[in-house]
Amino acid sequence: MEPGRRLLGVDVGERRIGVAVSEGTIAVPLTIIEHTNRAEDLARLVEIAKREQVEAIVVGLPVSLSGEEHEQARLTRRFGDQLAAAVDVPMIYHDERYSSVQAAAATDDMPSDKRGRRSRTVRRRPLDDRAAAIILQSYIDHAEREA
Repeated sequence: MEPGRRLLGVDVGERRIGVAVSEGTIAVPLTIIEHTNRAEDLARLVEIAKREQVEAIVVGLPVSLSGEEHEQARLTRRFGDQLAAAVDVPMIYHDERYSSVQAAAATDDMPSDKRGRRSRTVRRRPLDDRAAAIILQSYIDHAEREA
């Protein structure tokens, strides 16, 4: 992977779409898009990709533990293919196994109050943008190892 290449990471879910962006070789959460309809979701992602001046989009592909693609993976590919048709940058699919689990585990590291309780805000905050950052970071790390 070329140093400084700007990438967008996308975690497509049924209710929300997590979005992350790379800053050098580090992926950071950017935003969460609440699902409205396919056309509006795609338009928001296209606008973000243009605003962030990304050179490629990495979409997390939900595969089974055995590596097989089932219905959710097919739906994600369909969404990614529609996004690819709307932007002028390459679309990359990357295995997203365990990204939501890793995002939830990262939340467990969040500070708590004196009694060991986390605020309601921390517990209930959606993890989609962090999952997108984990997917994107995994892709960046993999690409660096392959280079």
